[in-house]
Amino acid sequence: MIKAGLKQKLNNGEVVFGTFVKLNSPSLVEMFGYTGLDFVIFDNEHSNFSHPDMENMIRAADGVDLYSIIRVPSGSEEQILHSLDSGATGVQIPSLTTVADVRKAMPFTKYYPLGRRGMNMSQRACNFGFMNKDEYFKAANENTLVVVHVENKEMVEQIEELCQVPEIDVLFAGPGDLSQSVGKPMQVNDPEVVALVERIFTTAAKYNKKVGIWVGNMEAAEKYINMGAQYIAFQNDISFISSAIRDLGKNFDKFRNK
Repeated sequence: MIKAGLKQKLNNGEVVFGTFVKLNSPSLVEMFGYTGLDFVIFDNEHSNFSHPDMENMIRAADGVDLYSIIRVPSGSEEQILHSLDSGATGVQIPSLTTVADVRKAMPFTKYYPLGRRGMNMSQRACNFGFMNKDEYFKAANENTLVVVHVENKEMVEQIEELCQVPEIDVLFAGPGDLSQSVGKPMQVNDPEVVALVERIFTTAAKYNKKVGIWVGNMEAAEKYINMGAQYIAFQNDISFISSAIRDLGKNFDKFRNK
């Protein structure tokens, strides 16, 4: 069954740290577990995981006490169903532009009476049928974390209504995509973009919604934590590896340039 505890940590006011995983490597997931991270986000929007790949990545996370979130490519029933049946702790839904789109996706994340997630007792999240069905349905509804991206100007304009969708646990602010939505790609420090991000934070606090955000360094993490962020996604596996490779190349260049 899904790992319980991540939602409870957030509800207790704790800050949790994770990273995006784009490479299909269970060994890499295990290494992240040894760092003390709380969770990993398997990026099924921008990467290329099959359903069996995803199950094995979640198994690796379970083995090192990491919570596993899947960023699905869309809010479709199929994508959410496969992700949660694989035993993930939760889903992270990007690219939605209206609250109506969000409300359409939410029932797929919960079983009756909270939603209409497809029922199947033979999947991994239910211990392949070895778990008591009543206990499973209750645990799945209580412990599944639902994260919704707020990454375009249209969604920010509807942020009051969005915060009143009960199934959402975390609003995930996306400064990079927000900058593009206002015609200023990657100008995340532009006053217009900063104002949109601040509006997400202040409105979420008003409705007691948790806020998450991607950060590239610890200075940004500290800034957003001070603003109230609790769900921090720090870089991704490719950025960590490419940074180390670049540093390695610089060492070689010292000798080549002599």
